Amino acid sequence: MSTLAHTMMTAARSTDSGLAGPGELDRYPFAEAPVTERVGAPVWESAEPELGRVGRRTAGNRGRGLHGQLVQQLGQMIVSGDLGADRPLVPEEIGQRFEVSRTVVRESLRVLEAKGLVSARPNVGTRVRPVSDWNLLDPDIIEWRAFGPQRDDQRRELSELRWTIEPLAARLAAGHGRADVQQRLSDMVEIMGHAMAQGDALTYSRADAEFHSLLIQLAGNRMLEHLSGIVSSALHVSGGPVTGCDRPNDASLGHHGRIADALAAGDGAAAEAAMRQLLTVHPEVERVVPAPREH
Repeated sequence: MSTLAHTMMTAARSTDSGLAGPGELDRYPFAEAPVTERVGAPVWESAEPELGRVGRRTAGNRGRGLHGQLVQQLGQMIVSGDLGADRPLVPEEIGQRFEVSRTVVRESLRVLEAKGLVSARPNVGTRVRPVSDWNLLDPDIIEWRAFGPQRDDQRRELSELRWTIEPLAARLAAGHGRADVQQRLSDMVEIMGHAMAQGDALTYSRADAEFHSLLIQLAGNRMLEHLSGIVSSALHVSGGPVTGCDRPNDASLGHHGRIADALAAGDGAAAEAAMRQLLTVHPEVERVVPAPREH
């Protein structure tokens, strides 16, 4: 095993990320908060006092400070539909409900505004914006959608987007003879092989994510490179429809290896074909990516 593979696998085993895994965010801590009829404003009170204490509720499993936790909670509530479009968000009520300072509320709302989830206007206040205004390429919004009520649509859309991005990136990458990056891709395939043999899913997923990120960087297209975060997010929230990246097995590993070999040989067509094979759903899954849809 190479030094890189050993280092990466050791680091993966010793890391306690504290992050919720795929599926664990299905249960929104505040999804059951009732909604008042008064001028459409949300009621933040709850029969469970603990729900209002963001720090105690989520610090253990999210590894974030109060600011990050509040962004997480409000973002989930908006994306899940618990706080619908045009819903007013009163900072004072939010601060009381979640027991955080005005500064924390203000900074959290600014983050959500940057993501397109809310808007703040003089004499109107802060309101939830419609889905059409959201930055759907934002990694946090991708995660919130993928583990919320829109999970099926989000995962399908991510699969279709990857089908568009990555085969093209693979073809372009074959024309860039950066030996250092190509060696790194081969290292990732080696790490994935060792991790799969040892049943180390965490190391496998990390090497897989780096493989795809490196490939997009190697394509030499800055606009494509800007989209690499989408691919990373897609890998993080992987799940039905299933692609070759979601189930570590010999076939998946083989596709990654063929992509790396094709890039080293400068064969863009072979690299693109291998990437399409990798991104195709497994035979036992009825739908193939990209899937035709009725409108």
